[in-house]
Amino acid sequence: MANVSSEKQAQRVDYHAIEAMESFNSFVKRKNTFLFSITSVFLILYILLPILAFQPVLQQKIFGNITGVWVYSAGLFVMTIVLCTVYVKKAASFDKAAAAVLAEYHAKGGN
Repeated sequence: MANVSSEKQAQRVDYHAIEAMESFNSFVKRKNTFLFSITSVFLILYILLPILAFQPVLQQKIFGNITGVWVYSAGLFVMTIVLCTVYVKKAASFDKAAAAVLAEYHAKGGN
């Protein structure tokens, strides 16, 4: 039992110290800005579909009998794939930034 408690103490991290670091706050701000922006774009474009579906602008035929609603809907699938790809690539840079913040914490004497 003594080994378990000593391991927990060795792994203890001072989250208040990390939160006080400027690099951590900058990282969180960049990450939140990106996440809220990409989520907002997705939700706005997705919610517009039922609103615009019955408007004359999307009821017009574009290719044969295919109306603008079908093109817009297909565009939503493309948008989802693009946003997911962008997120996955950006998440890798966020992982590196988080590792840099932890490295800075440990360099300053953190556990």
